[in-house]
Amino acid sequence: MAVECSSLRAVVFVGTAALLLGGCGAAKQEKGGRGAPKGPPEVGYIVIQPSSVPLVTELAGRTAAYQSSEVRPQVTGLIKRRFFTEGSLVREGQPLYQIDPSLYRASTNQANANVASAIANAEATRVKADRYKPLADMQAVAKQDYTDAAAAARQAAATVSQTKAALDTAKINLRFTTVPAPITGRIGRSLYTVGALVTASQTDPLTTIQKLDPIYVDIQQASADLLRLRRALASGGSVATRASVQLKLEDGSDYGLTGDVEFSEVVVDAATGTVTLRARFPNPKGILLPGMFVRTRFAQSIDPNAFLVPQQAVSRSPKGEATVFVVGPDGKGGYKAVQRPVTATTTQGTDWIVTAGLKPGDKIITQGVGKVKVNQTIKPVAANAPQTIKSPNAGDTSAKTN
Repeated sequence: MAVECSSLRAVVFVGTAALLLGGCGAAKQEKGGRGAPKGPPEVGYIVIQPSSVPLVTELAGRTAAYQSSEVRPQVTGLIKRRFFTEGSLVREGQPLYQIDPSLYRASTNQANANVASAIANAEATRVKADRYKPLADMQAVAKQDYTDAAAAARQAAATVSQTKAALDTAKINLRFTTVPAPITGRIGRSLYTVGALVTASQTDPLTTIQKLDPIYVDIQQASADLLRLRRALASGGSVATRASVQLKLEDGSDYGLTGDVEFSEVVVDAATGTVTLRARFPNPKGILLPGMFVRTRFAQSIDPNAFLVPQQAVSRSPKGEATVFVVGPDGKGGYKAVQRPVTATTTQGTDWIVTAGLKPGDKIITQGVGKVKVNQTIKPVAANAPQTIKSPNAGDTSAKTN
């Protein structure tokens, strides 16, 4: 029994020692951080240089017809016929309505008769004046008689001209009884039916015709933005460009075809503080209709000194200020991450357009940004370069398998 107790004490002592040694090893492992990376974090960077970048603007706009004409009667009368189908395409000069021509045809016939009567009278007075002339020279008739005959001949000739003018007016009014299309375009609904009385002085149109191919898009831009653009152009900071406009429809889809900005208004809307820019778009399929709300995207100028920075390299502060990390010296022969504020308001593809805050040749950290802190020592390598990743157990000879 004494031997057995001694053996039991030895086993307990050895077990306790093993536990203590195991605990010390675990503490060393936890303290030394066998699997933790050693040295400064490795980050990828790119070297940036300025480039000519179009400054893209996105603004709201509304479509407007390229041409619009309200069809109105020019004579008074009853509508006898309508020659078009509502909503169809009509051509310039195509008849649209027929107004009762009876009175105007009668006026034309009367004017024709008046012209014929005036011509006959003018011929008679002219012959009489011609006969009196030699007789007056021979003093066979009084000179006053010849003077009266010549005046009557000239008056009759003037009457002929007056009656011809009245005939032209009557013909014009007769022609106006057929109401033609003033332009080529898509015609709307008819506001007057057959049998309705229309007048030459009425304010309501018979119908409206709109030309929709091409079509205008009126874009509203804040006057302050336009003033800023003009100052940039004047100072040489930006270069003007012909704006090619892209269009996004009300359902969020792209229109597909591009347009061009044609002109800018010379006045500012006092109610909205905006200036209207007008762009012209082709509309061969008639997708765009007047009054539609659209979004436009176009470049008004080109910045020759802007920087394109990948979006993953730009961070935002709680106030919305943009910042990037730049590789800088740490004063000890190494490198550190320097945070720098930048101006980045628009994007182009996968890049931010940075217009201020950077210099040519700056090394922007684009990889490993999430593990970098301000002024932290780093190990910079070129972006997308293969990085050495060590196994957590590399160099560890203490781990053995039994």
